[in-house]
Amino acid sequence: MMTYKYPDAVLMIFCKAPIAGQVKTRLTTQLTAEQAMQLHIELTQKTLNLATRINLCPVQLWCTPSTDHAFFTVSAQRYPVILQQQQGTDLGARMHNAFCQSLKSYSRALLIGCDCPSLTEQDLEEALTALSQRTCCVLGPAEDGGYVLIGLNQPQPELFDNMPWGTALVLEQTRSRIQHNNLLYHALKQQWDLDTPKDLARYQALSLI
Repeated sequence: MMTYKYPDAVLMIFCKAPIAGQVKTRLTTQLTAEQAMQLHIELTQKTLNLATRINLCPVQLWCTPSTDHAFFTVSAQRYPVILQQQQGTDLGARMHNAFCQSLKSYSRALLIGCDCPSLTEQDLEEALTALSQRTCCVLGPAEDGGYVLIGLNQPQPELFDNMPWGTALVLEQTRSRIQHNNLLYHALKQQWDLDTPKDLARYQALSLI
């Protein structure tokens, strides 16, 4: 039986199945589709390791398009994670649905992706601690104008509806909606995620240190 530091919390990891030509497509000026897929696998494994190695809280791997992909099956055997199916017509709907489902069983929930090499266990613990102190929303701001982490202790559909996903406006609009709805708010330190050739060079440089 796993013992968690925060058993009333859950960490949700959103992940696409590693299918060549469908993941990390913005990097295909530098990488082949196969190489981009392998990078996605590497980043996902790093994320799963980060999420599970110190038993902060239960971890769920939210899969798309299906939990049946062999990569997800193997991941569930290798790491202490529960597979979940993403549901919704766009990213916002899928995120909101995940929070609604998880917050039925847990008092606080964090959601991250698989492409933020700068995220640390300390960041996850800071977010969980903030949510235990009646904070309604935690964000991990990203340098590109989005965010790499969002945490809630109750569903907030207004943070996900009709949002310009994939643009530099996401963080600004999310903060504006938090303020408009008088939600308590905690920000983590700024992070960076791996989406562009410039990000790839930064990631590769880290590997040489």
